[in-house]
Amino acid sequence: MEQKMERIAEAKETIEKKTNHRPTIGMILGSGLGDLARDLEAADYIPYDEIPHFPQSTVEGHAGRLVIGCLSGKTVVAMEGRFHFYEGYTQQEVVFPIYVMKSFGVKSLVATNACGGMNASFQAGDLMLIEDHINFTGANPLIGPNEDRLGPRFPDMSEAYDRELIQLAREVAEEQGIRLQQGVYAGVSGPSYMTPAELIMLRNLGGDTVGMSTVPEVIAARHAGLKVLGISCITDMAIGEELEPLTHEQVVEVANRTKPRFIGLVKGILARMEG
Repeated sequence: MEQKMERIAEAKETIEKKTNHRPTIGMILGSGLGDLARDLEAADYIPYDEIPHFPQSTVEGHAGRLVIGCLSGKTVVAMEGRFHFYEGYTQQEVVFPIYVMKSFGVKSLVATNACGGMNASFQAGDLMLIEDHINFTGANPLIGPNEDRLGPRFPDMSEAYDRELIQLAREVAEEQGIRLQQGVYAGVSGPSYMTPAELIMLRNLGGDTVGMSTVPEVIAARHAGLKVLGISCITDMAIGEELEPLTHEQVVEVANRTKPRFIGLVKGILARMEG
C-alpha cells in the first residue's frame, strides 16, 4: 500500500511541476469527445508518457494526455483519452489517474463515454445522464488490500452519480434545448461488441445503455469521496432483436456529430458547478 501512495505522490509532483493551475474539477473525455479539451484556456498539455506510473492510451480517438486549464470560469483537468480494462490494464491501473486527481485537489468528476443504446426509446446521437450503473466487467478496482488514506474499505454506492449534479445537468439541457435521456449504464469488459442474446439479457436486467468504460473510474471516484456526473453519448442502437454489424469507426463518427451539443452542455454545467 505504501508503494501505491508513493506512486500517486510521484505522479502528482510531476504534474504540479508542469502547470501552475490547481484544478478542482476533473473530466474524462471518451471516444470522439476529446475536442472539448481544446477549449480550455491558458491550458497546459501533459502527455501521459511524461507522468510516472500513468498507463498509455492505445485506442483510436483517445489522444493520451492531461489538459489542465480554465473552462467556463472553472479550473479543470481533462483526461483527453482514458484507459480500458480490455487494453490489458488491471482495473487498479485504469483508475490510477482518479486518485492522482484527488491528491491535487479535485472534488468533482465529470465522466463521459460513447456507448450503445439498449432502450428502444433512445436513438443514436442522444446524450444520456447516467443515473446508475451495473458492473458487468467481472472485476472491481477496489479488490485487494484497502488503503484507508484513499477511502473506506466498503464505500457506499447508493448515490454513485450525484443527484444534485444530475438535476443541474437537466436544467442546463432544458435551457439549451437539448434532448437529454436518463438511465442505467451497463459496464462490460469488451473489447468484442455484445451478442444479441447478451444485449437482451442486459436490457432485461435494467440496463439502458452498454459500454466498456466508466464503471471502474466511478467506483474509484466514489471511494475517494468525489462527486460524480456521468454523461453518455449514444453512438449506436444495440437492440438485441435488431442488431446490425458495428465498427469503432462508426462509433467515433456519431460521437463527432454529437460534439457541438455535448460541448455546449458540459460548458453550461461547469459554469454552474461549485469549484
